[in-house]
Amino acid sequence: MDSLQHRVPSWYVLQSKPRQAERAQLNLERQGYVVFLPRITVERIQRQRRQLAEEPLFPNYLFIRLQRWVDNWYPLRSTRGVARLVTFGQEPVAIDQQLIEAIMQRCAQRTGPPELQPGQPVEILDGPFAGLSAIFKAPQGEQRVHLLLNLLQRPITVSLPRAQVCAVS
Repeated sequence: MDSLQHRVPSWYVLQSKPRQAERAQLNLERQGYVVFLPRITVERIQRQRRQLAEEPLFPNYLFIRLQRWVDNWYPLRSTRGVARLVTFGQEPVAIDQQLIEAIMQRCAQRTGPPELQPGQPVEILDGPFAGLSAIFKAPQGEQRVHLLLNLLQRPITVSLPRAQVCAVS
C-alpha cells in the first residue's frame, strides 16, 4: 500500500443495532465523525391512510468516513447504536468514493414528484396498467390521482397511487 492511500480518508460501512441507525448517526456525529445515512421516501399505510415516510435506504447500515491509520477507530465499538464495523476477515473494506457520491446525488434528487396539471399526458409506471398512456384528470387526496384511460374504445377513469404515474413531456 502506498503512503498516499493512508492519508486520504475513505468511506467504510458500519452496521447499526436493529432500528438504531439514526441513533448511531447522531452519536457518531457528536464525536466528530463524518457519517452518511442514505434515506429514501416511501409510501406507507398508517391508520388506514397513505402517508409518506422517510427511512434508511440500507436498513441498519450507514457509512463513515475515516482515515485508515490516523483516525481513532476504537470509540466506534462503544458508540450507542453501533453494532460493528463491517469487515471481510479482519480487514475493513473501503467503499469507492464515486459510489458514495452517486448515492448522495440520488438521495438529493429525490424531492418528490412534480405537480401534474389537468389534461397533462402521463405514463403509468407500475401495476396492472403499466406502460399505458393516460391523461391526468385530478388529484385524489395527497397520495392518489384520477386518470383518464382509453380502454376498449371508451374513456374510463381510474384511481392510482401518485408514485405509479410519470409526466410525459
